[in-house]
Amino acid sequence: MNNAQRISRSSSTTATAVAAAVHQALDASDPPFQSYICDACGYIYHEVDGDPDGGLPPGTRYADIPEDWSCALCGVSKADFSPYTPPSLETLRAAIAGHGAPTVATRGGNAGVLIVGAGRAGWQMAEALRALDASLPITLVSNCAGDLYDKPLLSIAMARGLAPEALARESGAAAAARLGVRLLAHTQAVRICADTRTLRTTRGVLRYDRLVLAHGAQANLPAALPAALCWRINHLAAYQRLRAALGRMEHEGPKDVLIVGAGLIGSEIANDLALGGHRVTLLDPQAAPLARWPAEQAGGALLDAWRDLAIRFVGGVQVVQLEQLHGRYRLTTDDGQRFVADQVIAATGLETPSRLAQSAGLHWYNGIAVDAATLRTSDARIHAMGDCIAINGQPSRFIEPIARQARAIAADICGATPAPYEARAAVVRVKTTSRPLTLH
Repeated sequence: MNNAQRISRSSSTTATAVAAAVHQALDASDPPFQSYICDACGYIYHEVDGDPDGGLPPGTRYADIPEDWSCALCGVSKADFSPYTPPSLETLRAAIAGHGAPTVATRGGNAGVLIVGAGRAGWQMAEALRALDASLPITLVSNCAGDLYDKPLLSIAMARGLAPEALARESGAAAAARLGVRLLAHTQAVRICADTRTLRTTRGVLRYDRLVLAHGAQANLPAALPAALCWRINHLAAYQRLRAALGRMEHEGPKDVLIVGAGLIGSEIANDLALGGHRVTLLDPQAAPLARWPAEQAGGALLDAWRDLAIRFVGGVQVVQLEQLHGRYRLTTDDGQRFVADQVIAATGLETPSRLAQSAGLHWYNGIAVDAATLRTSDARIHAMGDCIAINGQPSRFIEPIARQARAIAADICGATPAPYEARAAVVRVKTTSRPLTLH
C-alpha cells in the first residue's frame, strides 16, 4: 500500500461518524459544543468537528485552541473569532424588540432588495440585511438549488472522507425559511431594466428597490478546451457530478485525471484526488505550480510534498487540442506531447460574465466597477460584491472580503451606521493537505 492509499484509507471516516463518536465520548456533565465564526471571512469553527487540517482534532474546545492557530480559510488568528449561532428571523426580531430599535423602513415601497446569486456572497448579503431589518423584503435569485456549503471543502472532501451529498450544511429552502427571505431556485437572471427597476428572469419579471449582484465569476476556458469535454469545479453541483462520474467507475480501480492549470484551485484539486486514490496529471504553462507566488517558492514546496503521491506535474506547456476517443479523452500540447485520461478538469482561471452588467449600462473595468467604500455600481440603486466586482480594475476572488462587503452594502441600503469596505491584501490558505501553505 503506497503513502497516498494509506492517507486516503486513514481519512475515510466521514465527518458525521467522527462527530457521532465525539458526542458519544462527551461526558454528560460537560457543556455542549459551541460554534465560532471568523469575523473576517465568515468561516465557522465547530468544536465538535475541529479542524483536522489545522491540527485540531474533533472535539477541540475553542478555549483549548493554540494562539498560533489560524483560520482555515483566510489565515487570521483565533482572536478574530466570535461565538456564533445561526441567525433566524425570530431571534433577530427578538433582538430588535429587546433593544427597542425600530426596523428600517423599506425605501420606495415594498419591492425590497433583490439579490442575484445564492452562493456564499448572496447568503452573506441576505444575513447582513436581515441583521439590520427584520421586515425588509428580500428575494434571492439562484441558478441552482441555493444550498449553503463551504466552497473550500470542494478541495479537501476526498482527503477528509466526505461524501459529496454531505457537503451542504443547509438546504437553500431551509435557509430561506430561517431568514424569512424568498428564494427562487433554478432561476436564471436574464436582463436588468434599470429605468423601471426590474429584473427579467426565466420565472418572470421581478421588481426591486435595491439590487445586489452576487452572481460570481465563471471559468475562463481557452479555445482548445471545449466546455462539453471538461469539468469546471466552481460550485457544489458541478463537484457532485464529477464525483458521481468518478464513482461510477470505482469498481475498475483508480482513474486517470488530467487537470489543466496548476494555480490555487488546480493544485488543491490535484492533491485531493490523489489522496482519493486517483492518478493525476497536472499541466501548466509555468515551470512550477502556484507560479503566482514565486518569491515564496510555493511551487517547489508543493512538488516536494507530492513526491509520494500519484501526481505528475508537467510545466511549460500549452494545450492545443482536447478530443474524446472511445469514452476517454486525449489532450495534445504545443510541444507534441499527448495525454490520455478518464476525466479532464479545467482550472484555468475565472472571468466575470458581463451580460447583466451590460444590460443595466453599468461601468465595467475588468469586472463590474464599484465604489471602493460602499460597493455601489455606477447605478446608485445597484450594488455588487464578491467574484464579479473589480475595484480600480482589480478583482478580488477570495472568500475573506465577502463578509465585510456584505456589511458595507447592508449599512448603505438600510441607512444604518456606515461600515465602509476596505480592500486589503489577501492571506491565502492553500488547502493542499499534503502540505498546507499560507501565502500572501
